[in-house]
Amino acid sequence: MQFLGNSYGGERVKRIDRKFVSPVLIALGLAIFHFGGAPAALAAQSANLQGSAQDVHDTPVPLPAPEQPIPYSHKTHLALGLECQMCHTNPDAGRMMTFPVTATCMNCHSSLAKNKPSIQKLAAFDSSKTPVPWVRVYTVLPGVKWSHRRHLDAGMKCEMCHGDVSQMQVMTNVKSVTSMVGCLDCHKLHNAKTTCVTCHAAWSPEMVVAK
Repeated sequence: MQFLGNSYGGERVKRIDRKFVSPVLIALGLAIFHFGGAPAALAAQSANLQGSAQDVHDTPVPLPAPEQPIPYSHKTHLALGLECQMCHTNPDAGRMMTFPVTATCMNCHSSLAKNKPSIQKLAAFDSSKTPVPWVRVYTVLPGVKWSHRRHLDAGMKCEMCHGDVSQMQVMTNVKSVTSMVGCLDCHKLHNAKTTCVTCHAAWSPEMVVAK
């Protein structure tokens, strides 16, 4: 940085030389991109998303699949033509999807692959009228109001919230469907309500916990 020989208003006037201008312009350009161009880029990305994916975004960190009491491959069974609703029914009041009763499984496995240890274990559950203790892969968080039926009635498909289950040998949590950000993003994408009471019970004084 250099000073001019003359003065203006009693102050010496500074001249910024070219070596200083270049870094300043670069920094200014980056600032414009981050604070001006980035929202526009994100808006364009969001517009593209609305026209294509139409589902909940993926889980940022892949989660390990829980160990199930009996191995089950959605990929194998769906390839045979089974549909989600054949095993996962949604009874009143429609909040949760259920697991199939062992009798449903034994309709096929009373004769199919009946000598496999896993099928023999399934048959033992069926004989004792004991439900298979399946481990849930997706669990709704405490304090969240949830209804599968309401979402299905709105046109949501199973794969929108649970990924491409038809290609899963082992059921894995691959979607951020039980996180607040996942719910909010999907609601915004489908023009659904995003107020607090949409997913949580209305606030009341009884909810305040004294310390």
